[in-house]
Amino acid sequence: MADIIQLLPDHVANQIAAGEVVQRPASVVKELLENAIDAGANTIKLIIKDAGKTLIQVIDDGKGMSTTDARLSFERHATSKIRTADDLFQLHTKGFRGEALASIAAIAHVELKTKQEQDDVGSTIVIEGSNVTSQEVVVTPKGTSISVKNLFFNIPARRNFLKSNTVELRHIIDEFHRVALAHPNISFAFYNNGSETFNLPISNYRQRIVNIFGNKTNEKLVPVEEDTEVLKISGFVGKPEYAKKTRGEQYFFVNDRFIKSAYLNHAIASAFDGLLKNGTHPSYFLNLTVDPQTIDINIHPTKTEIKFDDEHTLYALLRSAVKHSLGQFNIAPVLDFERDSNLDTPYNYNKTDTNTPTIEVDRSFNPFQEETQSKARAVAYKKEPVASWENLYVGLESKGTKTQQDFSEVHFESEESTGSIFNDDKQVDKIQTTYQLHNKYIVSTIKSGMLVIDQHRAHQRVLYEDFLKNMTVKEAVSQQLLFPLQLHFSVQDIAIINQLKEDLEHTGFIFSNVNKESVEIIGVPVSVPESEVSIILEQLISDVENEVPDTHFSATDLLAKSMAKSLAIKTGQSLQKDEQEHLVNRLFACKEPSVSPTNRTTFITMSVDELDKKFI
Repeated sequence: MADIIQLLPDHVANQIAAGEVVQRPASVVKELLENAIDAGANTIKLIIKDAGKTLIQVIDDGKGMSTTDARLSFERHATSKIRTADDLFQLHTKGFRGEALASIAAIAHVELKTKQEQDDVGSTIVIEGSNVTSQEVVVTPKGTSISVKNLFFNIPARRNFLKSNTVELRHIIDEFHRVALAHPNISFAFYNNGSETFNLPISNYRQRIVNIFGNKTNEKLVPVEEDTEVLKISGFVGKPEYAKKTRGEQYFFVNDRFIKSAYLNHAIASAFDGLLKNGTHPSYFLNLTVDPQTIDINIHPTKTEIKFDDEHTLYALLRSAVKHSLGQFNIAPVLDFERDSNLDTPYNYNKTDTNTPTIEVDRSFNPFQEETQSKARAVAYKKEPVASWENLYVGLESKGTKTQQDFSEVHFESEESTGSIFNDDKQVDKIQTTYQLHNKYIVSTIKSGMLVIDQHRAHQRVLYEDFLKNMTVKEAVSQQLLFPLQLHFSVQDIAIINQLKEDLEHTGFIFSNVNKESVEIIGVPVSVPESEVSIILEQLISDVENEVPDTHFSATDLLAKSMAKSLAIKTGQSLQKDEQEHLVNRLFACKEPSVSPTNRTTFITMSVDELDKKFI
């Protein structure tokens, strides 16, 4: 029998490896930015076109590469970061696997320009699908410039699985944030489709956070500092009142490397226990510095998972550090049972001058002097002799006419009414046809049996069709606000709002001003309370970022779904009888009453025969 096992060609092996390393354009951005940092760059530029599908370019002013290194860097398992296996536990660089550039070159058109400081000229290499098409000498500034074009050009199935430009750009911005936050000592610039999105100068950590997320972020931050033999913690957490319903602004960095850890996230959540509203999540930007020998980074090619030697100690230290900061800056309420609140100085006496108290003495007072009988005494009551019981009936022996006259003038405060409830047909209440079950379902009777409606999904369907109609007909009714409502968002969130601004105005929103960091609203739809506006917009932005587009995808449909989900009656909300009937009637006036906007069942029916079977 012939041998059937054979070695795969290099270009096939590289494409297989690329499946793990390069999942989407954001993966390429992460690898190239980390290589620039490892090269000792002080300034890094990121240029993106069409959400990375057309071009991803990273330019740095690092130490560059020689001609030989530039060619060798695209080979599998070629790296300058480690030499032996023991180096895996002494890592001080971002990369170490030696797979990134080989994987990227296998599925894209790559052009590399690099030059070392001592050289007069540099090298340029052009690679298409692992094949080196040219390698020449070129004049280029110190550092490295690498361009990745036409990603997944030779894997069309993988390219078709990419999501919309909005979603892919969001992932790229997330990766950019993670790298930029970890290194405030490096200047970063981000250009998207020819326009500057971020320009982050070298700064301290707090200023870097503010530069990325907007000036309003500064007042939301609470410093966290802790230094022990096991762990050093530095960074900031967000105040509880600014907690969001999404987990967007949550960053853990271990030795300047972004990681994801549900266990450490739980430590933060427990430190905020009792301070957050239900369904909200705190923001945090925390740097953890530990001994490299106590962690293992080589778990996954993305290197966002880390194994710790002693997770329980880290959990306790992190929780106590955050809790201490919240108490130290008077964010968390503190109970001090030894303090006497009666000794506190009232606010209106804080700035008044103190005077020496004066003592008045009655010098004529003599404690041995006897009281005179003529001195008046205060009498609480006057005791009078009780008359005999016969005196109670004095006066009843008058003439009969007078007695009758007296009793005829007596009036009662109220008279008892014994009218029948069936005298007036208008007073008879209508028979109740709907009932609310556990503040979640509305039960109604129909001719064939019983109808059970999910109130949240049913209201979503009603609102969804209303919003779609308003946006299509463009005749939405707006409610003017007495005072303009100003909301602050990050740069990328403002970009999404600008994309959806026209559709939002068709639903009833009126924007008076939209700038880089905030929006001003002077009108909202009639059905939207002012307090819900920020929640609706945050939910909308989150839905747009995470939406998976298909052939029927449209911004109008997404907007209607998101707003319906935010404004629909929640599970647990009690409804009056009229509200229940109104919701039932409006549901069955919809075009598709049987399913919610997300294609989930809104109601079920149960016939009398099915109920009879339950009692057999």
